Amino acid sequence: MHLHKYEKYWLSAGIVGLIAFLLILAFGAFYLGTHPQSHGDVIDPDNIEANEAFLPENLGLTKVDEKRYVLNVVATAFNYNLGTDEDGQPVTHLEIPAGSKVLVQATSPDVVHGLNIAGTNVNMMVEPGYVSSMEVELNNPGEYTLVCNEYCGVGHHLMFGTVEVVE
Repeated sequence: MHLHKYEKYWLSAGIVGLIAFLLILAFGAFYLGTHPQSHGDVIDPDNIEANEAFLPENLGLTKVDEKRYVLNVVATAFNYNLGTDEDGQPVTHLEIPAGSKVLVQATSPDVVHGLNIAGTNVNMMVEPGYVSSMEVELNNPGEYTLVCNEYCGVGHHLMFGTVEVVE
């Protein structure tokens, strides 16, 4: 079979591009530890309180050990439910000590939402019927915005909060 010289160039460029893509993918997966979620906990979206983590008293930030926390979040239409404070007001601001490991667990009873703490590697899709979870170490002090990065309806812009990492 005879290939024209330009066909050989384009074929070579395609093969080089494929090899570069696979090398970048392998670097991200094996060296950086980036992996797709291999399993997910399922939950009844009509009864999320059946899961102990999403009972109203367990929502928000809970200290587990020294420098270890669990953040339970319910994302509903245009609101992140992070629990309530002592006065019964909704929590919109969280303070976490620098260097802490935080297990973020989130679910939704209604539509697909996103949970992104801008400036960190926390970026999850929150789907009805599933518990999304991710463990992250927050080392850099500062104030970060918690936003919904999946369009969820007309009040999407109202889904925000702040996470402050303090010394």
